[in-house]
Amino acid sequence: MTPTRTRPRGRALALLGVAAGLTGLVAAPPGASPSTAVALSAAPAAAVAENTATVHYWTKTKNWSAYNLHYAPDGGTWTTVPGTAMEAACTDWVKKTVSLGSAAGLQATFNNGTGTWDNNGGRNYALGTGNITVKDGVVAHSDPCADTPPPAANKATVYYSSASLGWSTVNVHYRPAGGAWTTVPGLGMTAACTGWWKRELDLGTATSLKAAFNNGNGVWDNNGGSDYTIGTGTSTVRDRVVTANASDPCAATPPDTQAPTAPAGVTATADGVSVLLSWNAATDDRGVTKYQVTRVGGSTGTVVTDVGSTVFSDTNLAERTAYTYTVKAVDAAGNVSAASAPASATTGDRPTAPANGKPLGTDPRKDPIYFVLTARFHDGDPSNNRGGSQHVKSGNAANDDPMFRGDFKGLIQKLDYIKGLGFSAVWVTPVVLNRSDYDYHGYHGYDFYKVDPRLESAGASYQDLIDAAHAKGMKIYQDVVYNHSSRWGAKGLFTPTVYGVRDTQWSWYYDEKQPGFEYDGLTIDTKTGKSYYNGDLWSTAEPAGNTCVNWGKPTGGKSAEGYTVYNCQWPSPTSGMFPKELYHPCWIGNWEGEDSRSCWLHEDLADFNTENATVQNHLIGAYNKYIDMGVDGFRVDTAVHIPRTTWNRRFLPAIQERVTQRHGAEAAKNFFVFGEVAAFVNDKWNRGSVNHSAQFFTWKERKEYDADDARAALEMYDYEQQQGTGNQPTSTNAFLNGNSYHAPDHSRFSGMNVIDMRMHMNFGDASNAFSNGKDSDDSYNDATYNVVYVDSHDYGPNKSSERYTGGTDAWAENMSLMWTFRGIPTLYYGSEIEFQKGQKIDCGPSCPLATTGRAYYGAHLAGTVTASDFSKVSEASGQVATTLQQPLVKHVQRLNEIRRAVPALQMGQYSTEGISGGMAFKRRYTSGSTDSFALVTVSGGATYSGIPNGTYTDAVTGDVRTVTGGTLTVGAPGKGNLRVYVLNGPGKIGTAGPYLK
Repeated sequence: MTPTRTRPRGRALALLGVAAGLTGLVAAPPGASPSTAVALSAAPAAAVAENTATVHYWTKTKNWSAYNLHYAPDGGTWTTVPGTAMEAACTDWVKKTVSLGSAAGLQATFNNGTGTWDNNGGRNYALGTGNITVKDGVVAHSDPCADTPPPAANKATVYYSSASLGWSTVNVHYRPAGGAWTTVPGLGMTAACTGWWKRELDLGTATSLKAAFNNGNGVWDNNGGSDYTIGTGTSTVRDRVVTANASDPCAATPPDTQAPTAPAGVTATADGVSVLLSWNAATDDRGVTKYQVTRVGGSTGTVVTDVGSTVFSDTNLAERTAYTYTVKAVDAAGNVSAASAPASATTGDRPTAPANGKPLGTDPRKDPIYFVLTARFHDGDPSNNRGGSQHVKSGNAANDDPMFRGDFKGLIQKLDYIKGLGFSAVWVTPVVLNRSDYDYHGYHGYDFYKVDPRLESAGASYQDLIDAAHAKGMKIYQDVVYNHSSRWGAKGLFTPTVYGVRDTQWSWYYDEKQPGFEYDGLTIDTKTGKSYYNGDLWSTAEPAGNTCVNWGKPTGGKSAEGYTVYNCQWPSPTSGMFPKELYHPCWIGNWEGEDSRSCWLHEDLADFNTENATVQNHLIGAYNKYIDMGVDGFRVDTAVHIPRTTWNRRFLPAIQERVTQRHGAEAAKNFFVFGEVAAFVNDKWNRGSVNHSAQFFTWKERKEYDADDARAALEMYDYEQQQGTGNQPTSTNAFLNGNSYHAPDHSRFSGMNVIDMRMHMNFGDASNAFSNGKDSDDSYNDATYNVVYVDSHDYGPNKSSERYTGGTDAWAENMSLMWTFRGIPTLYYGSEIEFQKGQKIDCGPSCPLATTGRAYYGAHLAGTVTASDFSKVSEASGQVATTLQQPLVKHVQRLNEIRRAVPALQMGQYSTEGISGGMAFKRRYTSGSTDSFALVTVSGGATYSGIPNGTYTDAVTGDVRTVTGGTLTVGAPGKGNLRVYVLNGPGKIGTAGPYLK
């Protein structure tokens, strides 16, 4: 087990630096020492003449970067290692004049300050007084620099950016390599231009320096305690990044007069009374900032719309009307490109589908999340159940348990069950049409523009689910996949043609092509009686331009059934079946390497080339559809396998733009995007790789990269890996300032929050999860938005392949922590009754689903249930009534009640400062007239010191405490129980249960 680590929080003096993302700003400055009062003694009656020696040392042979003289006057003591720095004398010579007192000579050695010595072969040098030279071991008495001007000293011009700090004064405290530090606080720097300070520094013969910066009032930036290493010439220091041989950041930027190139590849496709427009990204010497889409046609005349991405959905147009579009690119200087070639489309009839919904648009931290595999939750319509090609082989047929069993109708019917538990957000697995041999989970997307018909029913479409949830005050978070499609590609983008002969071995599997029949996962092909039709995929004729080697020839191998296997029979990244511009042509070799972001994860997951504009447009256009339907957020699958630059440049801005366009700025602000960055390690950073760590994806980029997305991804990867874990931005957004809430700074937020993988990995023990969570929180942009769960449809804690089986008491303790600590508590369906505990979560079609952690839950929901409010069940009958009586159900209901009543537990920052105890902390949230302050301890007792005086009431027991001396002591409530003392609180919330009592 990895030991837990705790990190002390900084005091008030550190707040400015930490808020700016620079750790270590208040560490003791290098070279600093306390002031020393020097006592003056009376001078002797007569001064004694001192002997001196000026030692010259030859540098050309050694060619060290620094030179030190370590010596002892005859009969005296040696200087402290490495001695005293020598200074430039003239070409190829350095010198140092030293006082010998009454001694007539000295013993000497020389060194470079880093462990390399010249001690005269172990004998030391015996030197006299006056001018002395030491050259290649030979001692002489002369001044080699007589009549020779000293060489020019090396210089360093340093620019320092205080833009993220707000300092009004900047000092540089430094020492040349091998030299001494300046006196604290160092040399004042001069304002050079907005946000930049400048100072030219003399280095003597040194070729580099160590430096730290301060504001003259005790606040330091010493590079997290490592100091900055800066070379000669011009360097810049900005947000803890040193750029050598830099250009002058204050030099005037020449005006931008060059317009972008005209957008190419414009296509327009009509869908009802909407037109989806996409185009290839334009290029510009300084970057394109937006596009202008001009529409002509219909009765509205010419309409110009500004767009931030390379896809635009024009909606609510006139029926059966021709429209023509052109696109121009615009850069930051306002230069406008020539218009693109026109693209036209003619609308059809207005669809009769239900009106689009609208997201609830409230702070997502208020909403605990219930996560369901829709196809395994509750079956409302047996007519859309489908078993697929693996129905018998998997053992599902023997259990009468088709993989596609649950549906939206069943979920709508049981929304009151979820609401009765107290959850106000439902995370559903991907809804797009899937295509593979075993695709009930939704992660094998085929038609990203179509909802899978196996989930829908008459009166229970996906839109109906969204609207039904919203009517109950509940949100829908849709699981989305940008990284990959099914192995059969993506309809409308690219689908591979593969070899398939209908011989006596394979005719059972290869369907004959049926003209006019189209796969939708649901419709039964009357000729074969199958819903998993594949006649459109197979061909015995090699497609034009195919590069798959030995098309249709036997490989020499056999399938599991003993059938002959042919070349190009199954899609793979290296077979040449997929165009490289749309799909990546490789398998992942290193899961913490660059290839994990640009290669296939699995044979069923064809990896999109997400840096290609055509792919980006296809996905943006698809997910715009679901934004328009009113979903409240996206859970992003396999987020780590797409470069952060692509998220930050393309997908995240496109989401924000579309939500803003359709539903307004407030809805966009609260549209919740949380990514799965699967880092299955117990460390703060994933095996030291920042690019593969969850918190990395919560930040914007720190510098500009190539305009080409593929090159930019590589540049960013290399740059951030070189910067390492110690040079990443930090944040105080999750932390209290003493007892005070402070406005969070989200100016560098990427737009993506994340699942808290580190807490997930450590939830085998709640205390361990708590310690690990705290240790990472300064590296997220805002950890109060982290999605926190114990187990999921993939893994349990410690990367266990089984559903959590730590016991009911441990579950209760985990929940008590999740519902009161920072982040958004999330529960995988059925965990409220320890459903399938200890069962293998997923074994594919090699075992029945009924024996796994993805088993069908509907039997536990049979009957009726009505929720009068969150955590309040007004009526229940049948098996669901029994389910609702289980101890963890009662526990989570009351936890949701308490959390919903105390804003500090939803959105508050936290601190453990001044608190003794195990899982104990204080939280506060302040906004307008709301000021919520809570003291929490889970399982164990705690003492809180330095807290505001006043009346505190425990939300669990109703116990009232009056604090007059800033201290409150709370006894241990017991495992799984907790205490929540709220300043001026509402009193006891809910009724005592099996754990909260």
